[in-house]
Amino acid sequence: MGTADSSIDFYKTLARSPRVILPSLLACDFANLERDIRELEKAGVQGLHLDVMDGHFVPNLSIGVPVVEAVRRVTDLVLDVHLMLSDPEFYFEPFRKAGADGITFHVEAIADLEKPGHNYARTGCQPDDLADVWFLFKTHVHSALEKVHRLGAAAGLSIIPPTDVALLKPFLSECENALVMSVMPGFGGQKFDPRGKEKLAWIRENASPEMLRSVDGGVNETTLMDCKLSGATGLVMGTAIFRGNQIQERFRMLNEELQK
Repeated sequence: MGTADSSIDFYKTLARSPRVILPSLLACDFANLERDIRELEKAGVQGLHLDVMDGHFVPNLSIGVPVVEAVRRVTDLVLDVHLMLSDPEFYFEPFRKAGADGITFHVEAIADLEKPGHNYARTGCQPDDLADVWFLFKTHVHSALEKVHRLGAAAGLSIIPPTDVALLKPFLSECENALVMSVMPGFGGQKFDPRGKEKLAWIRENASPEMLRSVDGGVNETTLMDCKLSGATGLVMGTAIFRGNQIQERFRMLNEELQK
């Protein structure tokens, strides 16, 4: 687990690099987790993406704190932890202690906490939806980002496909990472949602070049170039890397295509 300065600086380094692939361990062989991580290290991977799901914010369960701890024990790679949780702040400290270098959470989760019962986690969120609680929502997100930074981790915000990307604008200066979901979160192997391209382009125009612009969902050899041209600097890939049990070959092929 890196220090505050090293974790945040690493994300800025990633953002300044041409582009980086962050393999999602959600698609790995969990019976051979260490083997797959070693293969990724040999291939030259710079960081790993870990999807944490609670079965409530998204309709699936995935890994928790013990798995992140186990991953940290076997690698020094940066761990980019994506919290798809209904109450993400409760878990900031446990995941940081487990080894997370970056912690990304969803604006929809904060919107649902400020306006219970609206289920923005599944329907998406628009600025007008929050007009009556805008001050509370904005203050809450600022506070949550500050908590991540106080723990010494890089902070990120994520949005699902139906959410208006403009909701991110007040917070971009406080983020090291903005993560655009290009599928509805919950399950791997879904088809890329083209709305993700417009959101990436908007973030490129509105954010500092030192912030990582990430995209997650349906990113593969077919959609990779669209993501690149739209402004993505961090590409989360799961099944595109792990299918066929040829991890090194798949990563190198995809990375070569990305860096062209």
